[in-house]
Amino acid sequence: MQRPAKFEHNQYLGDKRTQVVYDIDDLGSEYEATIAELMESEQFICFGPDYLPEARNRGYKLFGPQRAAG
Repeated sequence: MQRPAKFEHNQYLGDKRTQVVYDIDDLGSEYEATIAELMESEQFICFGPDYLPEARNRGYKLFGPQRAAG
């Protein structure tokens, strides 16, 4: 899946509504609609530094299918 235009330099994108973080580089194309909906809602966050431990530090959990695959 391609990274959203606003986040071409970010790998991790969080959903403020659910406290879920998506690893865009490891997300299958079947989830493009999910990310498109998140971008449309404007309830997203990126992390600095752009690392999974930083997202976890802020209370976000990795998206379920990605967590199960890892």
